[in-house]
Formats: sequence, C-alpha cells, structure tokens
Amino acid sequence: MNGKIYLIPNTLGDVPPLETMPLSVKKIIEEIDIYIVENEKSARRFIKSVSSSKEQSSLRLFPLNKFTNASEIPTYLEPCKQGVSIGLISDAGCPGVADPGAEVVRLAHQNNIQVVPLVGPSSILLAVMSSGMNGQNFAFNGYLPIDKAERKAKLKQLEKRSFEEQQAQLFIETPYRNQKLLQEMCRTLHPSTRICVASDLSLKTEYIKTQTASDWKYTKIDFHKRPTIFILQKD
Repeated sequence: MNGKIYLIPNTLGDVPPLETMPLSVKKIIEEIDIYIVENEKSARRFIKSVSSSKEQSSLRLFPLNKFTNASEIPTYLEPCKQGVSIGLISDAGCPGVADPGAEVVRLAHQNNIQVVPLVGPSSILLAVMSSGMNGQNFAFNGYLPIDKAERKAKLKQLEKRSFEEQQAQLFIETPYRNQKLLQEMCRTLHPSTRICVASDLSLKTEYIKTQTASDWKYTKIDFHKRPTIFILQKD
C-alpha cells in the first residue's frame, strides 16, 4: 500500500503552534520524518516548536519553492510509493491554498496517493469569517497587478463582480505596500463599497475592521509589513 501525504498547517506568525491547531498535528509530526517544505530552516524551527523531542537528524526535507526544478517534484512522492507517509508544510497557513504545495497534491491524486488535510489556521477563512461579508459566495484573487493602471482597472472589475454576483472579493498585497493599496482602494472604489482589512490574523497584534471606502479615508492605521487580507464588496 502507498503511504499517505499529510497536509500540515503552519502558524500565521510568531505564536505557539498548539494555540491555533489541534493535537492531531503534533501526533502526525511525531510520526513522520519526511517533509516537503518551502524553507528548510523555518520548517525545522516549526517542527521543533510542535515536538521538541523530535530528532532533527532524522528529518529528510525536500524543498518546494520558486527555485525548485519542476522535474524534481514527482520524485518527492517516491517514499509514498514505497509505503512511507510524508508531510507537506507551508511557510504559513494551509498547504495548497495560495501555496506551491498544490502541485504536489495534484501529483498525489494522479498517483493514487491518499491526501490527508489537517486542521489549522487559514488567513483566507479567518478573514471571511470576521468580515461580515458574504460567506456563502466569495473568491480569492491572490495578488493584484503591480502596474498602477492595471491595478486600478482590476479593482473596478472586482467591485463590479462583487455587486453583480453578490460575491465578496479577497486579495493580498506584499506587506510593505499595504498602506498604498488601501489608499488606492479608497480613491478608486465607490464610497459605499465595504472594505475589510484583516491583519496579523490569529496573532496578539490581530486587527480586523470592515467599513465603507469613504470611512477608510478618515481612518488611520499602521499595518506596514503586516500580513493582511483585503476584502471588498459592493451591495
């Protein structure tokens, strides 16, 4: 029988792992020695924080990031084909969601390897839950275009879609450009369009606020370099 691939959630920041995820994550980490990870150093630190007794020397870590050769990825699943279970760990949040791990999961299904998602923090779901916007119809759009004109056009497109389909529109930005994006949203969107800013989710510095674009113009917030989910919806 093939081994399984466990999708292991990571924290969204500097917080004790077992404050935001169940003991089942600790149990699986203690059983598994082979992992596919974005960054080896941060992955080792995470594993140690979950299970301090875990022998670091026993770990085998395969890198999965922008430097990984696509031809290497299928080989990462070889242990599963030999009956050994492995883990997939994201740098933050849930593997496969806005994360390169989706390609590994796709290959696992193609090879009849059982995929087991574990419970843990997802910034996307936490933001939707706390926004007061449509939790039955929403879309995650990743990053907006960098070009100013293209970004403005995309914001108008998302606003139109949110109104026509009553669909909450989620997106993210490189943290050091958060402030600039919010200012641009206030200038571009209809004054009555609601905007949710959800920063540092699950952390002690968590900040979540939903109000209209016109109200955001007069709200001072410092969320420079803080991981943030933005949501807009026009009613």
